[in-house]
Amino acid sequence: MKIRNYLVVLAFAMSAFSVSGQAQEATQPAEPSDDASTSVVTSKSSPKAGLPLSEIKMFSEVFERIRTEYVDEVDEATLIKNAIRGMLDGLDPHSSFLAPEDYDDLVDTSEGKFGGLGVEIMMEGELLKVISPIDDTPASLAGIEPGDVIVMIDGEPVQGLDLRQSVDRMRGEPGTEVELTIFREGEEAPLKMTLIRANIKMSSVKSEFLAPGFAYARVSSFQQNSAQNLRFKVKKMASDGKVELKGLVLDLRNNPGGNLDSAIEISDMFLRSGEIVSTRGRKPDSVSSFQAKPDDILNGLPMVVLVNSGSASASEIVAGALQDHSRALIVGNKTFGKGSVQVGVRMANGAGLKLTTARYYTPSGRSIQATGITPDVVVRAVEYLESDDAGRRMGEKDLVGHLENDSNVNDSNADDVEPSEGKPTNQSSVLLERDHGLNVALNILKGMSLVTVGEEE
Repeated sequence: MKIRNYLVVLAFAMSAFSVSGQAQEATQPAEPSDDASTSVVTSKSSPKAGLPLSEIKMFSEVFERIRTEYVDEVDEATLIKNAIRGMLDGLDPHSSFLAPEDYDDLVDTSEGKFGGLGVEIMMEGELLKVISPIDDTPASLAGIEPGDVIVMIDGEPVQGLDLRQSVDRMRGEPGTEVELTIFREGEEAPLKMTLIRANIKMSSVKSEFLAPGFAYARVSSFQQNSAQNLRFKVKKMASDGKVELKGLVLDLRNNPGGNLDSAIEISDMFLRSGEIVSTRGRKPDSVSSFQAKPDDILNGLPMVVLVNSGSASASEIVAGALQDHSRALIVGNKTFGKGSVQVGVRMANGAGLKLTTARYYTPSGRSIQATGITPDVVVRAVEYLESDDAGRRMGEKDLVGHLENDSNVNDSNADDVEPSEGKPTNQSSVLLERDHGLNVALNILKGMSLVTVGEEE
């Protein structure tokens, strides 16, 4: 009873404190950032009114009963951590408590280096769902797709495991095997895939020429250096090509998002003025607007942006900004629909907190939360390509507890592949043969280029 009495006394003390109107320093992020942001700053946070004492009393009673009567002994620290996790899990699918090792993984992902299979996953209830595989990793090479549900790892059920436990099972020494059993919509039986673990060093930007004068850039995720790498590659294709650059296809398919600053900077590369994105939350420091600077690195050349149901979060910021400003034609399938902003905060004991603090809005004021970006040109999948429309894919609106939509440098090249000089490579020819969406994008870009030339004449 000592614990229970202590918690009740603590509740009364906190209630009195909140009524007095005093504020205490708390670790909070001052500026909104996206999923992979890891900046830690401090600001003031004031409690709102009194605490609900009846609920606090109920909590203390449950806590004490578990501590004294549960079949196995559980220490108080573990119970409190579990309570914190439950408190965050009840908010939305993207807010979570991170153990120290989980927060370190978040930092590594933001910087583009981590070990494993190279797949972006999340827990929805007891289901382990794939948001998107990452390019050129064991997951993408094995054919894992957005919306897949991983039900077994090495023959052991995933049900009953939390996200960290599932991730730990998939990780291991590079070169070792792991078998995944997957449910995929449209398949009659579960799929079994054997993957070889690898050290994942993500190269988030690739580029090449699809046809003389028509450039292609693929951004697989938004890391801290993605914007400067994309700028370098686009400028190189514009200056080193043997023919004049006529347009660009920007491929954001299966890009699960990442760093918000990187998405803003990439959008800004192709805009000369106007708002890129705005964020709105409860706290004043979560309300912001980001404006474009007068520097379009393509000088107005036509653009096509490729998206699909695996394009989420930061990808949707870029697509929405370029669509609203009529700067690019959006081609593909409806995007995932994640229109919320998360901040990552390192806590005093090394653990972390990932908390949803705002919604973001496109320049026209659209919130794409749980609705997604609708392309200007919808591309139906064909048999040998990504089957986004073969069956309805998972989106933000399908996640349990999702937020509702509340509105009716120093250029360097860290990547391995250099763009070809003004003409397509053998690799691009193979890609075009198998990628119907990319073929459509290229043909549209060629048509846009002809219209642009005609207008100049």
